[in-house]
Amino acid sequence: EDEDEDVEELLGPSPVAVGPGAQRVAVVHPDVKWGPKKSPLTTAELQIAEAVALVETLHNWTVLDKIIIPTKNPDKKFIFGKGNFQVLTEKIKKLPHVTAVFLNVERISSLTKKELEDAWGVKVFDRYTVVLHIFRCNAQTKEAKLQIALAEIPLLRSNLKNEVSRLDQQRGGSRYIMGSGETFMETQNRILKEKELKIRNALEKLKRKRSLLRTQRRKREFPTISVMGYTNCGKTTLIKALTGEAGLQPRDQLFATLDITAHAGYLPSHMAVIYVDTIGFLTDLPHNLVESFSATLEEVAYSDLIVHVRDITHPETVLQKATVLSVLKNLNLPSHLLDSMVEVHNKVDLIERYKPTEENALAISALHGLGLEELKEEIEKKILTATGKKILTVNVNLEGPQLSWLYKEATVQEVEVMPEDGTAKVKVIIGNSAFGKYKNLFPNSKIFM
Repeated sequence: EDEDEDVEELLGPSPVAVGPGAQRVAVVHPDVKWGPKKSPLTTAELQIAEAVALVETLHNWTVLDKIIIPTKNPDKKFIFGKGNFQVLTEKIKKLPHVTAVFLNVERISSLTKKELEDAWGVKVFDRYTVVLHIFRCNAQTKEAKLQIALAEIPLLRSNLKNEVSRLDQQRGGSRYIMGSGETFMETQNRILKEKELKIRNALEKLKRKRSLLRTQRRKREFPTISVMGYTNCGKTTLIKALTGEAGLQPRDQLFATLDITAHAGYLPSHMAVIYVDTIGFLTDLPHNLVESFSATLEEVAYSDLIVHVRDITHPETVLQKATVLSVLKNLNLPSHLLDSMVEVHNKVDLIERYKPTEENALAISALHGLGLEELKEEIEKKILTATGKKILTVNVNLEGPQLSWLYKEATVQEVEVMPEDGTAKVKVIIGNSAFGKYKNLFPNSKIFM
């Protein structure tokens, strides 16, 4: 209970949280026309469309206008050149009842943020702040909330620097706190460091708990399949279709899933498997955010197979694939997991006579159940290879111990009894080591592969 109280304290109201109220937003996208910052796989129109989708995910937030303004260097202080900045400022000032500007860049410094807010007279958000706010609104579990608190630390640090330089200007340099020998900056930094350490420790405890659950799952030998993909590609809908789990309610919005959730399903041979739903990916997802959710994504490394779901109708589907693969590579997953990955092209019901151009990709519609049987067969084939399991039929003598041994050591699929000679044909899924033991214990048993 004490631990719970400590965690609750860490999850108290955050000074960097965007308030719960309504926002009327102008979405501004700096369009890089050339140079290393220009992405060849997308356009300014598609990038601003994704920014608009992020805003529309939030309850009570509305988009008043979307503005694309060219820039040579989005990293400089005001992001735009002088002339374009003036044009943009006039546009924002003319918008009726605007309360915020969402600048579609990964991160802006707290100094830039303050100067832009002074120039435009409204709040300014970057992708980091907006995505973090979406996470905050969707977080259900203690772990997701702790990960968000961890992702806020860099923002708190950046705000602190700003605050200190402001105080220094006002006070003319007397920086020590009454007789403590410690500056305001040092005190605040220490408090932040302690908070970060407490959050990391609390997350570590939850990680150990998860590892224990994983060990229990391993003992029962349930193969695990991680379902991954760009945000809103249809992962939850697919898991619902594969498991028939009525309680799963997919939502048509970005980052609806923040926590890892596990769902049981069956493959064609009746083998029980666990499907794991994971957080979606996004291009330019700030590094600190990915970092703070890496504990959740760690679970993927322990799965037997990854299913990569793509929304094949999305105009940026190629960029989305590249984003997912680059995040997966950065997770340091075992190479066999990346090599055996199943690629699924979802939402094919929206494209006439769709044929995947990628080799080995499977075309499906999770919503309408198209192609699901082929997908299950492919998953089963890969799972049998990954886990070293075999599906076979053995002849057993019903008076002997074979049948109860198989029930204990393997997964019995079906039993066909031959009453005339007291035997049964038993179909089983069995791992390599158990199969070796079976052959040693019952050398005269007939085995049909």
